[in-house]
Amino acid sequence: MDLDVFVSVHRAEWDRLDALLRRRRRLTGSEADELVALYQRTATHLSLIQSSAPDPQLTGRLSQLVARARSAVAGTRRASWRDATRFLAQGFPAAVYRARHWWVPTALVSTTVAILLGWWIGTHPEVQSSIAAPSQLRDLTRPGGEYETYYSSHPAAAFAAQVWTNNAQAAALCLVLGIFLGLPVLWILFENMLNLGVGFGLMSSAGRLDTFLGLVLPHGLLELTAVFVAAGTGVRLGWTLIDPGPRSRRTALAEEGRAAVGMAIGLALVLFVSGAIEGFVTPSGLPTWARIGIGVAAELAFLAYVYVLGGRAARAGETGDLEAADRSASVPTAA
Repeated sequence: MDLDVFVSVHRAEWDRLDALLRRRRRLTGSEADELVALYQRTATHLSLIQSSAPDPQLTGRLSQLVARARSAVAGTRRASWRDATRFLAQGFPAAVYRARHWWVPTALVSTTVAILLGWWIGTHPEVQSSIAAPSQLRDLTRPGGEYETYYSSHPAAAFAAQVWTNNAQAAALCLVLGIFLGLPVLWILFENMLNLGVGFGLMSSAGRLDTFLGLVLPHGLLELTAVFVAAGTGVRLGWTLIDPGPRSRRTALAEEGRAAVGMAIGLALVLFVSGAIEGFVTPSGLPTWARIGIGVAAELAFLAYVYVLGGRAARAGETGDLEAADRSASVPTAA
């Protein structure tokens, strides 16, 4: 496509659309119809330029023009409780459900790595001595030691807020950094599994593995599941860059990226629950079986939420992306 010829042919239409938008509150009926028609044509023109002869300056101008026209035609849409309800009941669980073929293997492999690291550390004293001095290891693992007092070292509300913030940031990084072919995500995930494996190995070598599991499982089941979902989704986003499937790479990244942003919000809510459990339940005086039971119940509730509500929404066509009316207006429509 000859861009100069294309611009000279259609410039008058774009200028006319711009003029109508400037006085859109005083349009006659025929002018309003003209504005809609010009909006549709300009959206088509923008799509053609982006796919055939991309020019940053022209693309920027037409993108702004199409966005203004879309706002004039469709009106400004405000978020409502209906949007929040749809997101929680359909969008978020459907997005997690659709990504299950990525985060479930991520969870299985990561858990296996953490267990193997814990076994290796717990059965090799020379590895333990490279982690810390014997006196420091005793302070960590003894009854009333640092592993146990960690969960009650701060007021419950402040501790829960701190844990939630840290975990939400880790999950968001997994989702955002997935665009770099997933490699930073794998490193973040390995660091988490290494920390878990170190605690597992040191406490097992001290004969206190039951205490360790009683402290970790109440909040760790849900917390790690959220991290695995974020990591698996991040890796999938990176793979989309390599293999977008039947969609164009631009379209695939846009759709999966928008869904990932929504998942970051949803996972922040999930991690809020796990943070509350870690802050209030883990250090509580409840029996170990009761604390673990709360953690298992929270985990099962989340899995049921994903596989029941999310599966139903996904089969109905929900992807976790924005509604069609809220997506980019640069896709051509019938003129």
